[in-house]
Amino acid sequence: MIEEENTETIPGKDYHIDRLNNEEALKIMLQNHLKAFKSVKVALNSIELSVNKIVSLLSNNIKSKIVYVGAGTSGRIAVQDGVELYPTFGWPLKRVKFIIAGGKKALTKSIEGAEDLKGKNIYEIVKNKIKPYDVVIGIAASGSTTFTIEVIKFANQIGAMTIGISNNKNTELEKHSNIPIILNTGTEIVAGSTRLKAGTAQKICLNLISTLVMTRLGKVKKGMMNNMIPTNKKLFLREELINSLLHAKNKGT
Repeated sequence: MIEEENTETIPGKDYHIDRLNNEEALKIMLQNHLKAFKSVKVALNSIELSVNKIVSLLSNNIKSKIVYVGAGTSGRIAVQDGVELYPTFGWPLKRVKFIIAGGKKALTKSIEGAEDLKGKNIYEIVKNKIKPYDVVIGIAASGSTTFTIEVIKFANQIGAMTIGISNNKNTELEKHSNIPIILNTGTEIVAGSTRLKAGTAQKICLNLISTLVMTRLGKVKKGMMNNMIPTNKKLFLREELINSLLHAKNKGT
């Protein structure tokens, strides 16, 4: 029986980039990243279900917020997605939160042991950050990150909606999430380095979810950001252009 590939599987010798010249290595790495796109395509049904549930929850409760949870690379990708909701869509800052293993310091520096926290330590971190009317999105490439799983379990206990995004099948994160999203990217070119195609798949997945959620909540009109928050000259000019185009289109309809 052939064991199924996962994020920790060591690649075959033909894919050992340390033995290839630059051109060959780059081509193989790029080809490998195509699996990220394919893994998201396979998971579109789960992604659509997530969008529908999130939109319903956020529409029906003005206190509901999106809570991103993760550790390491997955946590950083989660933050990258969430911090853009305010400037791009005008989504209130108080309605998006982050629970990252190791806290803010972990965004720029590895905090050893933070992803292994559980029990009382987890409770102290999340007790005032998650409410029953929130949606909690946990991201863990391996699907076995203790920190992320423990936060998801806590969220379940208080009645929040939980979504788990992982890159391996049959994991604890999948088991404990209300809506599991499996991005089965398989072997990495550098075994276990999920900053590669596993991370790419996570970024695509979160991008699809958050963009369509914001669109369904009325933050996109005629393919434009109608609720953006301008913070510099470029964005002020963009806002003026968007407003003029929307006004012109509305006047003509």
